[in-house]
Amino acid sequence: MSHYNIIGKKGFIKMQQIAPVTDAKEFIIGLNSRVLRDMSKHREKTTEYGSPSYITKMRSRGADFTRNIVDGEVTEKDYQTIEEVKQYLKSQVLVQVDREMCQGGKHRSFLCRLYVTKPYSYLALMLYNSLLRPLKYKEPDFYVIDVPEWKERAVIVDPINGVTYVLGSDYYGEIKKGFLRMTMYRAKIRGMIGLHAGSKDVWAVSRRSDELIRSGMLFFGLSGTGKTSLTCHDFNIDTKRGEKIVVRQDDVVILSQDGYCTGTEGKGFYVKTEDLSPDDQKSIYYATISQNAILENVWVGDDGKVDFTNKSLASNGRAIVQISEVENSGGGIDLPFTNQMFFITRNALMPPVTKLTPAQAACTFMLGESIKTSAADPNAKGEAVREVGTNPFIIGPKYEEGDRIYEILQDNPNMDCYILNTGHVGVGEKKIKIGILDTVAIIREIAREGIEWVEDELLQLQVPKSVVGFDINKYDVRKYFSQNELEERLKVLRKERMEWLEQFPGLYKEIVSTVY
Repeated sequence: MSHYNIIGKKGFIKMQQIAPVTDAKEFIIGLNSRVLRDMSKHREKTTEYGSPSYITKMRSRGADFTRNIVDGEVTEKDYQTIEEVKQYLKSQVLVQVDREMCQGGKHRSFLCRLYVTKPYSYLALMLYNSLLRPLKYKEPDFYVIDVPEWKERAVIVDPINGVTYVLGSDYYGEIKKGFLRMTMYRAKIRGMIGLHAGSKDVWAVSRRSDELIRSGMLFFGLSGTGKTSLTCHDFNIDTKRGEKIVVRQDDVVILSQDGYCTGTEGKGFYVKTEDLSPDDQKSIYYATISQNAILENVWVGDDGKVDFTNKSLASNGRAIVQISEVENSGGGIDLPFTNQMFFITRNALMPPVTKLTPAQAACTFMLGESIKTSAADPNAKGEAVREVGTNPFIIGPKYEEGDRIYEILQDNPNMDCYILNTGHVGVGEKKIKIGILDTVAIIREIAREGIEWVEDELLQLQVPKSVVGFDINKYDVRKYFSQNELEERLKVLRKERMEWLEQFPGLYKEIVSTVY
C-alpha cells in the first residue's frame, strides 16, 4: 500500500493513501436524469410543480465527523472502516455518475465520479443536476463513495489522491462539498485559492462619470448568511439605462493571482429554502418552484403543496435549481476579473457596510466572523463563530489562505473590499434589523460609485458619509450604544480578534497589525 509523507497537525507523519472502490456486486452506469428519477420513485414525494422532493435522515453536514489526511486527522480506525466498507460493497449495487467541475473555464476541469448505493439513487440525481456532463472522457480526478446506510457516521478525505468516503449520511451537501473541498485543495497547491464565495458581474451607471462601468463581485459568507441571496439578487437596477447583472456562481470559486475567477458548478445551485419568497429573493424563488428543481427536506403536503415557511422537517431545507432558470444567469460561470469583495458578517457593533484596506481585508478574511446557521449545525444556530475565509472546507495550513488573499490584493490594487453586516445593529430591545433591501441599496450604490467614504476613528474603518437615496444614519452604531459601552465592547472584541489571529504564526505581520 502506498503512503504519503506529509506535515500534519502533529508534525511529520506517514499516512496511507485512500483508494476508491474497485469492486461491487454491480455498477450501474450511463444513467440520465429521467432514469435516475425513476429509480428514486420509492423516495419521492412529487410537488404541485411536478418536481421531486426527498426527505433525508441527516439534514446538515457533519463537520465533527469529517477528517482529512493532510491535516493528520485520519486514524487507524478510519483505515479499518474503509476496508470494512469495501468488503461490504462487494455485495451491493452501486450507481455511478460522472460529471465535470470547472467546465470550460480558464483553468483545467476536474472529472468527478460518484458511487452511491442503489437505494439512495436520488443522491446521484442531485449530483447529475448540479454539474455538467464531461466534455470528454478521462480518468476521474475525484471520487466520492457514499454509503448512507453505514452503521457509523464519518467523512474521510484523501485530497491528495482525490478520494472521499461519506458514511452514514444521506445529506446531499456532503457529496457536493466532498467534490468542492478537493477542488479547492487542488487550486491551493497550484498557486490559486478556492473561496467559499458567490460571484456575479454588475454593470451600473457611474454617478461620477455617467458612464456604464463593470464590477466583478465576490460575496463571502457562511451558508445561510445571505451569500446566495445577494449573489442572485437583481439589485433593483435601472435596465432602461443599460444597467444589468449576470449571476455566475453561488457557492465556490477559484481565484487566480490576476483576479480571474473560475466557476465550479456548471448546471445547478444548491440553495436554502427557509422562508423563501418572491418578495426579496425573486430569482431563487421562481427557479425553486420550477418542475426542474429538486427539493430536499422541504415541507410538501400530501396534496403536493410546498410550504417554505414550515420548518417542522428541518430549518435547513434545500433545493437544487437549474442555473439556466435563475434570472440574470447565462454567459458562463467564470468571472473574467474581480474588483470588489464583500465579506458578509453578523455583528451588532458593525454598521451595514464598511470599506477595508488590503491588509484589513486579509485580516477580515482570517477572522471570518459570522454566526452559525442551520446549514452547518441546526443545534447551534445563531451562535457567534469565527471561520477562516467563512470557509469550513479548508485543507492544510489556514494562514496560507490569508497570506495568498493579501498577495492577490497587493497585485490587484483595483480590488476594493467591504464588510456587509446582514444582521442587526445594537443588542437586546434596542437594536435595528438590517433588511436585505437595505443591503441591496448599498451594494447598488457601490456599483454606481455613489458612496462617499470617511474614516471612523472609533471603529478604525471607513464608513459611508452618505449613500445616494438611502438614510445610512439610521444605522449609526452610536445610536444603539453609549460611548463608554461602545468603546468597552470594541476593546473586548479587538482583544478576542488578536487572540484568534495569534494561532496562525505564519500570517504576514501586516495582516495581524491591522486588527480593527
